[in-house]
Amino acid sequence: SAAGGSDVYQSQGLLDVDTAASVSNGRAEGCLQSGCALVGGETAEMPGMYHGEDYDVAGFCVGVVEKSEIIDGSRVAEGDVLIALGSSGPHSNGYSLVRKIIDVSGCDPQTTLLEGKPLADHLLEPTRIYVKSVLELIENVDVHAIAHLTGGGFWENIPRVLPENTRAGFNESSWQGPAIVPWVQAAGSVGRREGYRTFNCGVGMVIALSAPEADKALALLNEKGENAWKIGIIKASDSEQRVVIE
Repeated sequence: SAAGGSDVYQSQGLLDVDTAASVSNGRAEGCLQSGCALVGGETAEMPGMYHGEDYDVAGFCVGVVEKSEIIDGSRVAEGDVLIALGSSGPHSNGYSLVRKIIDVSGCDPQTTLLEGKPLADHLLEPTRIYVKSVLELIENVDVHAIAHLTGGGFWENIPRVLPENTRAGFNESSWQGPAIVPWVQAAGSVGRREGYRTFNCGVGMVIALSAPEADKALALLNEKGENAWKIGIIKASDSEQRVVIE
């Protein structure tokens, strides 16, 4: 089981009530989705630091787990199946590159359409929060490892949960990424390897478990409203290349 709290700090040059209310509502929704209590915070006006409509929000959460129940990847073994939880978009990573691509290409995020929706809407899509789905999964399935695909993407986050002499093999045709991914790659001439390092490429989280548990896990996750797929397998390997995407 896990429980957590969040402290949030928001600062701006001049407090805009509508903006502050919108941010506050977003925080509240995030807490509801994750079962997290907002236990404190501060709002500050700093006109010498922030200008115009600029504002900054910082926060953190604390989770609690019994030491004997920590999932650290040590039980990952050859033959384990890798299940992906689909992302809703970039999930707060790669935005510096996206902004550069927008500046260089001169495209207008409000008028550039992807699948009938403005690019701006794709970029501002809230990060998917998996807390309740994953906690229920852990209660019903023997999970060996969980990798959250944040900065560093596949290449840096997956190896953190792999024991020595193993590697993760992925089939990139087994999942569906959001429309923003191919747009970034095409508009910015972003290579395949760099794309998998900078972005989650449609996968927000990867879960490793034994093959006999895979179908049960998929059914549970789909029932909870997640887009989930079998996307790979753990193989024995003494190679320095810990992640292979084919």
